[in-house]
Amino acid sequence: MEMRQERQDGRLLVKVVPVASSTLLRAQRRDGRLLLSFADTAAPALDELYRRSGDQPETEQQADEEDEEDEVEHHDSDSSFFQHCTQVASRFLSASHGFVQRAAYTAGGIVDVGQPTPQSHPELLADGEITPGITNEEYISRRKKLLEVLPEKSLAIIASADQQMMTDVVPYPFRQNGDYLYITGCTQPGGVAVLSEETGFCMFMPDTNKEDLVWQGETAGVEAAVDFFKADKAFPLSQMQKILPELIEQSRGVYHNVNTTSSYKNLDAFRRASLNNKVKDLTNYTDELRWVKSKSEIKLMRESASIVSQSLLQTMLMSRTHREESQLAAKIEYECKMRGAQRMAFHPVVGGGANGSIIHYSRNDRKIRTGDLLLMDVGCEYHGYLSDLTRTWPPCGRFSPAQEELYSLILETNKECIKLCKPGTSINEIHNHSVKLLIKGFQELRILEKGKSIQYNYLNPTAIGHSLGMDIHDSMTLPKDKPLEPGVVITIEPGVYIPAAPVLNERAPSRYRGMGIRIEDEVLITDDGHEVLTASVPKEVSHLTTLMNMGRGGSAADAHGHELRAACS
Repeated sequence: MEMRQERQDGRLLVKVVPVASSTLLRAQRRDGRLLLSFADTAAPALDELYRRSGDQPETEQQADEEDEEDEVEHHDSDSSFFQHCTQVASRFLSASHGFVQRAAYTAGGIVDVGQPTPQSHPELLADGEITPGITNEEYISRRKKLLEVLPEKSLAIIASADQQMMTDVVPYPFRQNGDYLYITGCTQPGGVAVLSEETGFCMFMPDTNKEDLVWQGETAGVEAAVDFFKADKAFPLSQMQKILPELIEQSRGVYHNVNTTSSYKNLDAFRRASLNNKVKDLTNYTDELRWVKSKSEIKLMRESASIVSQSLLQTMLMSRTHREESQLAAKIEYECKMRGAQRMAFHPVVGGGANGSIIHYSRNDRKIRTGDLLLMDVGCEYHGYLSDLTRTWPPCGRFSPAQEELYSLILETNKECIKLCKPGTSINEIHNHSVKLLIKGFQELRILEKGKSIQYNYLNPTAIGHSLGMDIHDSMTLPKDKPLEPGVVITIEPGVYIPAAPVLNERAPSRYRGMGIRIEDEVLITDDGHEVLTASVPKEVSHLTTLMNMGRGGSAADAHGHELRAACS
């Protein structure tokens, strides 16, 4: 390792050029001391770092000889030195090669099944949980309920999602198919689950070799399928073509998730069953099961909604000084992941000005102009469960009269539709009510001519909302007039979209052109009504203007500060 020292703005900067023979593994604090863990070859380099830093901390190597870790006394006041060591650690860690750890199946040891377990990640999973928050008993109950709703002598085939590749050898981050995750708890690609009264729960697991282990890490195999995922039987995926045809031929009907591309669809037995009209879509049945959430699922969805709500609030504050759509897209993802989300639920919509009128705008590559509204539609995933939230606000701190007129109409529609969310009503009923409110409001604002209600779809072609769960548009095969039940989670998201150039709504007054406004909340149906899971994010005009002016010394911020804090608490 080559060390270079220089002064900049009165600070000592140490530049490090790592070499393969020196590997600092980590730098962390413990009980007020700086703890460094490193391979033996890194010790001379660290001595040089200590010498060049101008500090000679006392080494207590004898204290931790059993752990092969060196601890050095370090005072809290010298925070810059700790930062330097942390940077060095990360650089050496990224430069190191060939460090492969594999935890095997051993009694009382950590079991690596390619995803977190209670043994490997006790901070995430309690004993008995297959995925965070969901127990083995709940997964067993789901499989039992699926068999109960399927016709007699049916065979259910549920395939995992396909692994998509970024390059020829580098995969994209993997997200599991909702049905496969719901039934098995397995978050990994390549598997096929089979379920029937006769065979029970059977899993076909991907074949792996030592090279796969080096390149991709440990994955769940046949042993993990039985021991961890509690399959009644498990086989290597390579044996599926020998075992599955007989199961297909013995069944009266084959139900599968049609949108996957698993290899079982190439089996002659499957093709014959399809020609004989024995093959049907499983989604109609799994959507029914997934529609009403269990107590465990509601807890996860509350946390997912809380994460995205807190994250969007931080992003809204940042929008006062950072006006690039790309910066705000990066900010929301950072905040969500720092709060525990595994990924975004979808690519964030960050639409400034006229870009907000594009419903699924995804470029996020423009600068937001002073006076423009900003629409952000965001969501995150928390251990398989998604959130969905939209707010529109003026980063400059004030609405123009035209913006406030249109925004107030959307806000009132949002609030009135949320009032209808209760057991017994349906998404269709709520949608129809929203259309009446918006048509009346558009006509009063002279955006829509009276007697031309058919042109409403030019201003808002979307439904009022959708079911939410393990997918953003969850349980979509269910009819929209199905009565809502306690445990169902839906979105309420009225909006209006008027492009800058007259396209479909050419009669809209010029003062409204280039506006896109949507206000979306996530609503849980309860026994006696509803709970708004995203209520902590401001949406009132006064709250938004206060938020945008906080810290700017404006009297409006002082006047409404207490009210805003109460609304966000």
